[in-house]
Amino acid sequence: MKLRLIFILSLALLAFSCSKDKADYIPSIKSDPYKIYKEGLNAFKKNQFFFASKKFTEAETNFTSPEAAAKSSIMSAFSLYAISFYQEAEDNLNRYIKIYPADKNIMYAHYLLAIISYEQIGEEKHDLKPLLDAKKKIDFFLKKYPNSEYAIDLNLKKDLVRNQFAARELYIAKYYIKVQKWVPAINRLKIIVKDYDRTIFVEEALHRLVEIHYHIGLEQEAKKFASILGYNYNSSEWFQQSYKVLNKNYNFKKVEKDKSDKALFKKILDIIKIN
Repeated sequence: MKLRLIFILSLALLAFSCSKDKADYIPSIKSDPYKIYKEGLNAFKKNQFFFASKKFTEAETNFTSPEAAAKSSIMSAFSLYAISFYQEAEDNLNRYIKIYPADKNIMYAHYLLAIISYEQIGEEKHDLKPLLDAKKKIDFFLKKYPNSEYAIDLNLKKDLVRNQFAARELYIAKYYIKVQKWVPAINRLKIIVKDYDRTIFVEEALHRLVEIHYHIGLEQEAKKFASILGYNYNSSEWFQQSYKVLNKNYNFKKVEKDKSDKALFKKILDIIKIN
């Protein structure tokens, strides 16, 4: 279910789509807050989110009811989010959380903060801040509200964030490979195997470890990583490529499955001795 629909259901509003509309805004002077709120809601329904945000903020300052003021505050924040004014929306949400910590929509505010951070993750491999910020907010929400209706969505996004971290490590490792800096390349690849073993990048990381070790003359190490790759991903194209790296007469030693309670990757990490 889309984020907007979840939000509207939670606040008993109606569905809408995003657009940026900075309609002319003239603040009311001590007007009826319910009337102001209705003006904001009407603008909201017409996708005039910037104008709606201003009206909701004005309504908040005029309401004497804490509950109505809190609703106006979060509606203002969501209106800014709807037009991708992320920083302004985040500022409004942080203010809402500080002023209305007991409001019934406080959980949603934390969820929206996590979503805002997540949506700001880009393709830039050098800037860790968006990734770290998204991870921090997602982890906070899942720790505080592990059984909420939003936990499934954020658990999925957490996995995607982990993939982004792994992708960044692989990007750096490939750079080191390109300039033939083998030790830092190996260290980056081992981080993927150790910390991001459930991501889609672990297969390639293991293959690159085979390539590097074979290239620098550590054939037994190369065979070891190839065996790990084959044991876990024997139908993978990366395993087939690793096989080609090694001599054709080499027979991969079959690793017997562990009968104990230890996970396979725990054993693998012991084998390769990642510090």
